[in-house]
Amino acid sequence: MTAVLYLHGFASSPASAKIGLLRARVEPGIVLHTPDLNVPTFERLDFGAAVAYAEATGRATGARAIVGSSLGALMALAIVRRGLVLPLVLIAPAVGFGERWRTKLPEGDPVVVFNHALGADAPIHRAFFEEMAEVDVDRDPPRSRVIAIMGTEDGSVPYEQVVRVWKSWEPGLAPGSELLTIEGGDHGLTAYGDVIEGALRRVVE
Repeated sequence: MTAVLYLHGFASSPASAKIGLLRARVEPGIVLHTPDLNVPTFERLDFGAAVAYAEATGRATGARAIVGSSLGALMALAIVRRGLVLPLVLIAPAVGFGERWRTKLPEGDPVVVFNHALGADAPIHRAFFEEMAEVDVDRDPPRSRVIAIMGTEDGSVPYEQVVRVWKSWEPGLAPGSELLTIEGGDHGLTAYGDVIEGALRRVVE
């Protein structure tokens, strides 16, 4: 069995639909380890603490690759920069945001957002977005092979934004890296389990 670390997105959980769909496609040959990244809680979410927890999970399970969805893709990039250099599959990666994490917020603290794991609005402290505005793990290409999967109709992460980051990475990307464009694909990409499965199998083969 091949261990893979899967990092869910913002306001999500290990019970996400995408994880369930992928697990059904790849297990038992590939085992997904899916830590809950709402560390210490969603309301007090801390990017650095979540990355450290995810890295520890990856090391403890002997992961051979990392799949990161949306915010989880940024965490995957951070883990590689911390020294756990594994092949990556990045699904709708939340790259290229920088200061937008802070400037697009409404006033007040905490900030209320829709939490997909809860199916309802939930508060989260403003400090998380302030922290994210300073995160630059997407500035340089990862040291490992990376396959990014991006829909052209993503309503959360602009497709053009991801393409811009990818082009900046291209001179330094590892062999076998590729950006897969899904025409008409949305942020969830749950209708494209075959594409995600194929990318994962390629990086662990």
